[in-house]
Amino acid sequence: MQEIKRLQEIMRALRDPESGCPWDQKQDFSTIAPYTIEEAYEISDAIERGDMHDLKDELGDLLFHVVFHAQMANEQNEFCFDDVVKAVNDKLVRRHPHVFADNKAGTDEELLKAWEQQKASERSNKETPDVAMDSVLDGIASSLPALKWSEKIQKRAAHTGFDWDELAPVFDKLNEEIDELKQEVTTEDNHERIMDEMGDVLFSCVNLSRHLGVSAEQALRQGNQKFIGRFQKLEQLIAGEGRVINECSLGELEEYWQKAKLELENRDNK
Repeated sequence: MQEIKRLQEIMRALRDPESGCPWDQKQDFSTIAPYTIEEAYEISDAIERGDMHDLKDELGDLLFHVVFHAQMANEQNEFCFDDVVKAVNDKLVRRHPHVFADNKAGTDEELLKAWEQQKASERSNKETPDVAMDSVLDGIASSLPALKWSEKIQKRAAHTGFDWDELAPVFDKLNEEIDELKQEVTTEDNHERIMDEMGDVLFSCVNLSRHLGVSAEQALRQGNQKFIGRFQKLEQLIAGEGRVINECSLGELEEYWQKAKLELENRDNK
């Protein structure tokens, strides 16, 4: 707790109107938000790399952003850091009655259902003076990465029963959307319709991932990493023969690509 208090004092000093840091003084919620999101991604990156030293540093950076936002809110007499901590403490206790109350823990499915019911109750009781939250989809942050946003939308809708209970129609829907995209591609100057159908294809891909119990976001990240690894191996093979990648034909690049895949697969299977 002593270090937390020190961090808050440092933040207050940085924001001091007279003696503070000019950069920190002029920031507001909207200008800091992109950096806060960036810090969350850097935490994820450190975890993926298994770098615990970086993880410690990045968690500290994110904590600094929490204190930064709380300080700005306190300056506006909205809430303070202690209010933030109290809110999350109360929420965790409220959402875990099987730990902090007399409710016995059930199966994972029962716990998830109870969790979602509690969240739905909180949303319905939330005070929204400007806009009434009439939809079950209200409150999902649209600033999330598109794949994650799509997944949350689908999960929220699924809790109302708006979902397939079998895998086959999910595949059928994806194939249907791909066919519709193919149809639109045949028309010239049709960018808006192609964009629309491409969105439907991606949304259906997320739906398939969800039904397979796979995070679409994580699956794509792994796909990206796989491509990077194979492409870099391809570059090494080409350079190893004294050639330049830009001078290779598409057919030659395909041959190098297949060789790179095979070498990496053999390495991973050892």
